Amino acid sequence: METTSELRRTPLHGAHKALGARLIGFGGWDMPVQYTSIVDEHHAVRRAAGMFDISHMGEAWVRGPGAEPFLNSALTNDVRKLGVGQAQYTLMCRDDGGVVDDLYVYRTGAEEYLLVINASRADVDVAWLQGRLTGFRGGRAEVEDASGILAAVAVQGPAVASFFAHVFPGPSAGGMAAGTVLDLKKNELGRWTWGGVDAWVARTGYTGEDGFEVVVPAAVVESLWNRLLEVGRPHGLVPAGLGARDTLRTEMGYPLYGHELDEATTPMEAGLGYFVSLEKGPFAGRDVLAGQKAGGVGRKCVAFRMTGRSAPPRPGYAVWGGGEKAGVVVSGTQSPTLGAGIGMAYVPSALANPGTPIEIEIRGTRHPAEVSRKPLYKK
Repeated sequence: METTSELRRTPLHGAHKALGARLIGFGGWDMPVQYTSIVDEHHAVRRAAGMFDISHMGEAWVRGPGAEPFLNSALTNDVRKLGVGQAQYTLMCRDDGGVVDDLYVYRTGAEEYLLVINASRADVDVAWLQGRLTGFRGGRAEVEDASGILAAVAVQGPAVASFFAHVFPGPSAGGMAAGTVLDLKKNELGRWTWGGVDAWVARTGYTGEDGFEVVVPAAVVESLWNRLLEVGRPHGLVPAGLGARDTLRTEMGYPLYGHELDEATTPMEAGLGYFVSLEKGPFAGRDVLAGQKAGGVGRKCVAFRMTGRSAPPRPGYAVWGGGEKAGVVVSGTQSPTLGAGIGMAYVPSALANPGTPIEIEIRGTRHPAEVSRKPLYKK
């Protein structure tokens, strides 16, 4: 997390300051880490509802008759499986299998896709995709960087369905045919309007709870934020910051670029092979990933839970197993839901089976932990 004074601000920066948020540098952006407390905001999402500013995330449109084959040549998952109004998690990889980024792909039309990419990787991702267009011969396609035009919020938690349709009433006007916004199923999206402009509403999220993500033009996102807080507060909705977002996603075992993923790590090592469609034909990194699926990998990303009393595990802490230093923690925190230290770490494949005892070195002392199945939090 950065502390530089030259941080970018989302269109909701003023709203965060008005709410008393504590702001920090993250991915080059000045972002709220918390409004009241990380624990309170975490529990609000698990028990009622929380709203996150995700306007720092990058967006890109991919359009044209060749959009589908182009994306299938660039991404690991199979976009041919997507009907209009459907979404999938996927990754873009270098030819050596290293992860350029992980992202969500939304099919908004027959020849149109919206990509939501990580804030710190937006410029890299768009340049990488546009570079691949140069040699693509599968039909006309174009990549448009919309990161400076669009903004987004995520509203997550079991109470969201109680109030969300008050903000987006009626049937969808595009994407998935839905009589109401609540008819959307997980990984589906539709088009409604807000402030007279298109609002893409998707039933996706990064917390493990039910909820929606809304992408709108930046000019109207503050009015949307305020309206959602107004209708949601009686149902327990609170604004939530990056701190809760991190504890929530760690409980679910969801990766974060720069922690579980980077250009030196493959999806197979990260435990994301489910999102790699080797049978669809050639794509960037396929040969290496196919070899790893067939022959295995030397290290794996695992979830773990502390089994004794200790300070919380943190990224960079050493992992011990089999009597030697064996790996490193890449994400770690105190779980508000589980009341225990949890995290994710890269360890040799021999230590990756759930139930395997390991130790986490915290401030010079080793503390017992156990490799666990993902997700760590189960409803």
